[in-house]
Amino acid sequence: MLASLRSATLLGVDGYPVRVEVHVSQGLPGYTVVGLPDATGRESRERVRAALLSSELPFPLKRVTVNFAPAAIRKTGAGLELAIALGLLVAEENLSAECLEGVGVLGELGLDGTIRSVPGTFVLSDVLHRNGVDVVIVPPDNAAEAALVSGLKVRTARTLGELRNCLAGEEPWPDAPVIRNHTPEPEPEPSDLAEVRGLPTARLAIAACAAGSHHLLLAGPPGTGKTMLARRLPTILPPLEEDEAIDVTRIQSAAGGTPPDRLVSVRPFRAPHHTATTPALVGGGGRTLRPGEVTMAHRGVLFLDELGEFPPSALDALRQPLEERVVRIARQAGSLQFPSDFVLIACTNPCPCGLGGSACRCSDTQRARYRRRLSAPLLDRFDLRVRVAGPQPGDTPGESSADTAMRVNEAIELQKRRLCGTPWRRNAHVPAGALASLIPLKQEATDAWQFVIEDAMLTGRGAARVLRVARTLADLDGSDVVAPDNIVLAAAMREDVP
Repeated sequence: MLASLRSATLLGVDGYPVRVEVHVSQGLPGYTVVGLPDATGRESRERVRAALLSSELPFPLKRVTVNFAPAAIRKTGAGLELAIALGLLVAEENLSAECLEGVGVLGELGLDGTIRSVPGTFVLSDVLHRNGVDVVIVPPDNAAEAALVSGLKVRTARTLGELRNCLAGEEPWPDAPVIRNHTPEPEPEPSDLAEVRGLPTARLAIAACAAGSHHLLLAGPPGTGKTMLARRLPTILPPLEEDEAIDVTRIQSAAGGTPPDRLVSVRPFRAPHHTATTPALVGGGGRTLRPGEVTMAHRGVLFLDELGEFPPSALDALRQPLEERVVRIARQAGSLQFPSDFVLIACTNPCPCGLGGSACRCSDTQRARYRRRLSAPLLDRFDLRVRVAGPQPGDTPGESSADTAMRVNEAIELQKRRLCGTPWRRNAHVPAGALASLIPLKQEATDAWQFVIEDAMLTGRGAARVLRVARTLADLDGSDVVAPDNIVLAAAMREDVP
């Protein structure tokens, strides 16, 4: 007998539909899994067998062949085991095939027959629904996560035996999961830009960073407020829009950990330690090609404190994601593409001792070695590079986060209207070829732009970034026109650091 069930597998942060085909025939007892399963899939025989017997359900002492179709896609994880077990029951006529028509099945099996959670249930349920599945059966711990998929009916059961009886109509289905996707998320630790005294240029750079999605580098001695300022960037960022919230929730679901029970509304803020390796930052570590920090920061912020202490190879690996906003990982196990549309904000000291200037205690060799850790191509990808000298004794608290966020939101609305009908969301996303049409300049601003290009000997990338920042500064002022002062200020906030 042959049974065919619908399920899905996770590759990176994307889901792919899978047909689990189970064939039971006469012959010497055996169990074969084909269709590019990983080691976990090949181990399914013992878990499925023990789960069926523990649930007082038959395991056929016949020749069993399990095929995962399509065969060209690698199947990862144990999320197909529940579909295999149900397929065996259907093939042995212990369960009707009609009760699984149009139903997707996801779940790992314990030896005692319990149905265990699987990572990426939101992603897997979504791809099943987009491929014609109206009902999905998931583990109890993943029920609320699957219910986030609009229009999808979610069924769940605690054990394989209970699920079989529910499908056969011998027991009622457990209560539907409670959907809490509108429940507010926990409040973060209170912080406010008003706590930062002075630093007017750095504060303006933070506002421009939030409004235009510009990458920002803050350089200065220890204790000047770089980290304090950077960690308050989330307080002025706008909430996630609906499509962005779905993207972030998909990534967090695929990454595992605690299953989400609501759409994420707060932009991610990732701050990895400077000992992070290249795979930890850009992804691809291990056989499963897991997403890295740049993907976990998608639609949010990646904060690299003590930038000069990160491995140079890891920092240079960020160059392509910063430019293209995607990460392409190629390994022997396969090739995947991860989203990585994030804002990079980094802090660094001017030298190894951190003092810089006339107070520096480093030798010329130490300073030269420290500067080489930050390559010129990487520094060129920062739209804003600002030196932070620290507040002065007479400085007073600056603008609050609430007031700054209001200006940032107004600037973003201007960008939305200007970029409406294009694939870009913020000024930093506008490619060089579209700058002339989307960010036009009057003659005075053009002259100022040409002057700063020649004066600072900017590269083509640097000149384009100055223009984008100038447009954001004009948006923060509520102006439809880029003024020469905006050009000059944007160039001034692109210093040669560290």
